[in-house]
Amino acid sequence: MKTTQQLAKHLRDIHFGGNWTSSNFRDQLSGVSLTNAEREVHSLNSIALLLCHSTYYVGVLLQVLEGKPLNAKDEHSFILPQLNSQKDWDDLLVRTWENAEKAAELIEKLPDSILEEPFTDEKYGTWYRNIAGIIEHLHYHLGQISLIKKML
Repeated sequence: MKTTQQLAKHLRDIHFGGNWTSSNFRDQLSGVSLTNAEREVHSLNSIALLLCHSTYYVGVLLQVLEGKPLNAKDEHSFILPQLNSQKDWDDLLVRTWENAEKAAELIEKLPDSILEEPFTDEKYGTWYRNIAGIIEHLHYHLGQISLIKKML
């Protein structure tokens, strides 16, 4: 299996299951109501904010994979869209799953040779560093979401 295919599998696994941690976003967020998603426990970020923050970077990666310029700012990653109803929350989840699958499809089509090339600019490191880093970042915040869910 090509490295790009393995990275795509890891991205799918963190979203939909099959990874070594036996935890994934879809299972953890299944049945979470909008009320609980927006609830802050102690001084921790809400589940909704953590989801938006962690998946922001998947969206940025997807844009680059689609041939668009890199347009991202870390401060934009902590912007939670207005969620006025359970449907808004459900729609956010659907967009999350769709973006993850689209990104995985495009990653697995990449040639392995691109992985050592600069990701849009040398200052951002290689394609491999960015894709693998996003997956690591997702695991980190999935752990937070899992703990917050248990606290609720």
